[in-house]
Amino acid sequence: MSSNHSHGSKTGIFIQDACYQHRYIRSRDLSAIVERPERLRAVKVGISAAISRLEGLSATVTKTDAHSQNTTSVEQNPDELAAALDKLQITSASSSNVADLSSESPVTNVVSVVYSSATVDILNHAAVKFIHGDIDGDVYLMNLANWIKESTEKIGRGESEIPQGLPQGDLYLCPGSLNALQGALGTICESVDHILGSSSSINRAFVAIRPPGHHCGEDTPSGFCFVNNVAVAAAHAHLKHGIQRIVIFDIDLHHGNGTQSIAWQINEETYRQTLESEEGGPNPEKLGPRVYYGSLHDVLSYPCEDGNATLIQAASVSIHGAHGQYIENIHLQPYESEKQFWDQLYPQVYVNVIRKAEDFIEKTGGAGDDVLVFISCGFDACEHEYESMSRHGRKVPTSFYHRFAQDALVFAEQYAKGRLISVLEGGYSDRALISGAMAHFVGLSEPSRQPSDVEGWWDAEELAKIEATTKKKRRGGRASLPTASETNAPYLARTLEILNALDPLGAVASTSSSRSAPLAISSMTLRERKKPASTSTSPLKQATSSGRKTATTKKPSASANTSLVIPELSELSESEGAVSDVEDNLVSPSEDTGVEGKPLVDAKKLPRVILKLGPDP
Repeated sequence: MSSNHSHGSKTGIFIQDACYQHRYIRSRDLSAIVERPERLRAVKVGISAAISRLEGLSATVTKTDAHSQNTTSVEQNPDELAAALDKLQITSASSSNVADLSSESPVTNVVSVVYSSATVDILNHAAVKFIHGDIDGDVYLMNLANWIKESTEKIGRGESEIPQGLPQGDLYLCPGSLNALQGALGTICESVDHILGSSSSINRAFVAIRPPGHHCGEDTPSGFCFVNNVAVAAAHAHLKHGIQRIVIFDIDLHHGNGTQSIAWQINEETYRQTLESEEGGPNPEKLGPRVYYGSLHDVLSYPCEDGNATLIQAASVSIHGAHGQYIENIHLQPYESEKQFWDQLYPQVYVNVIRKAEDFIEKTGGAGDDVLVFISCGFDACEHEYESMSRHGRKVPTSFYHRFAQDALVFAEQYAKGRLISVLEGGYSDRALISGAMAHFVGLSEPSRQPSDVEGWWDAEELAKIEATTKKKRRGGRASLPTASETNAPYLARTLEILNALDPLGAVASTSSSRSAPLAISSMTLRERKKPASTSTSPLKQATSSGRKTATTKKPSASANTSLVIPELSELSESEGAVSDVEDNLVSPSEDTGVEGKPLVDAKKLPRVILKLGPDP
């Protein structure tokens, strides 16, 4: 297995614009949709501002060539851009490889920018099947592909594209969702290949993809998540690159119940293999991986907000070594001042999520070439998140994302040769995404920089300037460069220049939506007001009632070798501006049945949970 050493290496930003295609089409009313395509642009604004600021610290700067291939597309008129997108097609990969059509861009010399066109075929990719497949056939993956294929037809009939028994309030699909999901998985697997490859200069990265994934279990989509991006990337690292120990830090506001469930099942299977081998049983051809999952989250929020004992217990587990499990959950607490946060909460409580990871590595053999670190990076705990998303006062200052990136990198340097991949999860207000992404990316790129040197970059005054500078001037258009009278801060003009290179599709999305004919207004809304079904099964019993099914033991399904036919890039439709108010009341359906009344999961599966964001209006 090859590895990179951190000395002289760069931070990479991986961008996948196919992820814009996942959008809500159930009705024209997008006021309650928080998991929206525009989230990617907000992240790119934050990354652009971070790069601009980092260039200011660098002695030499490679400016974006306004006439280069990477920026000329932004200068084209909207009709030409839309026509180019209509011709774009995402190709599918074989079961063992990621289709890598990506390119690195000379946008700047302080970080590496990878414009990814990588994709996977979810029915024929080993890592996807390792996480989301089943020994009796890839039922969930085939169902997901069919739900996407039939989405427009069902909505046109006044039905929901999401089957009964799944949470109607926090899940949605459209024809472009397949490209988005497969592109997201392809891109994160591509980042793994870069970081673990011998020829790449990148050994730490931020991957900007959507929809998020950490609430999705083996076959239980929920909380905006249909596939578990980080878990699939971890499986890809194991199957292709021989990574045996995986560390996942989850700093989203919400507990990553899907990732924890998957980690538990993987650890259980590896532990079973180890015990059988020690007792004289047959040695497995390849021992499964071991996973540490450490989460810092608000236990009062989704998926625990309804008081479900099973979900609260799962979000509070702390187990280290027993039964082969390595899981740590730490609950966010309110704080009175940033001084209290940094003097007490962070060093005395929150940093323990990293300390427990250190224990995991030490107990399993110490630092080695077989270790890889992931961050499930949600920005919805940010102080700038919508109040309706974070109503319980369990927030973190923006600088947390900077400091945690630095501390996670110190851990990665000590135990994983500096190899770390941070992946976008939640974060819904523009300001939370801009500020969080900026702070986090600076931390990844300048791990030794003192916080006092950079914290002013994302204070309220500077954020207001960044937002004003990058705001779109007209529907379908891109922001124009600020004039000398508008600002005397050169980094703002440079921020916009970088943004126009990172987000050439931003203009197309709005332009396409303005010309496209929307579906007829449906009576369906993104709210479901049934009482949640109660469960009493132990989360540990559910997770351990069956061993993890590895890719080598699964029976191929009838369509296992049939590549999905991926449609051409559909027109993108985005709402304009930020969501001003979020009042979703999302609760659990009363029964767990699938299409035509067939059960979707058996008793061992992760409990169905729904994202509840607020009280009944």
